[in-house]
Amino acid sequence: MGDCTDFSLAGRNALVTGSVRGLGLAMARGLARAGARVVLNGRDPVALDGVAAGLRGEGLDVDAAAFDVTDLDAAREAVTALGSVDVLVNNVGHRDRRGVDSLTPGDLTRMVDVHLTSAYALSQTVAHGLVSLRKPGRIINVSSVIGQLGRPGDVAYATVKAGLDGLTRALAADLGPNGITVNSVAPGTFATEVNAQLAEDPQWADWLRSRTSLGRWGRPEEIAGVVVFLAGDTASFITGQTISVDGGMTTTF
Repeated sequence: MGDCTDFSLAGRNALVTGSVRGLGLAMARGLARAGARVVLNGRDPVALDGVAAGLRGEGLDVDAAAFDVTDLDAAREAVTALGSVDVLVNNVGHRDRRGVDSLTPGDLTRMVDVHLTSAYALSQTVAHGLVSLRKPGRIINVSSVIGQLGRPGDVAYATVKAGLDGLTRALAADLGPNGITVNSVAPGTFATEVNAQLAEDPQWADWLRSRTSLGRWGRPEEIAGVVVFLAGDTASFITGQTISVDGGMTTTF
């Protein structure tokens, strides 16, 4: 790789799963603006193509690959067909806000499949490709501050995100000798489409003012810089880390 003071991602091929909207889209746009060729991912090919066309309209080098990350065989086949992937961002996930009173073991298993097993399978596929070509690379997992904290009535999400941070450390140790770094980004409260209703709730605004250092919701584009940093040469000696992007939520008591 190039100059460790150069933030450019020119010549890199990046895949961002779950990048049709929200933080995934913000991260994909940031990587493309830094010069990477970015492959968007989602399950709906029509929606995916529409988003890709919009980013191309911004002058960005973007392609699309429609597949379900939980269909492991199809996901591996799709990623292999992309050729060399230098940067993988495992972003796919969903929320199941229930506690032990109603969350079944089967429900937890489904969350593990979406968040954790799929991330491992894609990381393994990308890593095998990089090792076979003797190329370095970057794997970036998107976890959550909830994986470090815990919240009542949100058992599954806290469990799988903590697992994703553990996977990050394990993969970093395993893949380091091959020049592949693995890190995790842990978002706090971001005003995405999914959180639109909460973002308009005055009680949530009051809670954030007392619970975080910056006292506000994060903007989706504010996570892109960290991902661009971890994807490039500037972060070549950082691996196995979980970086919270949370406005100070995990450091404010």
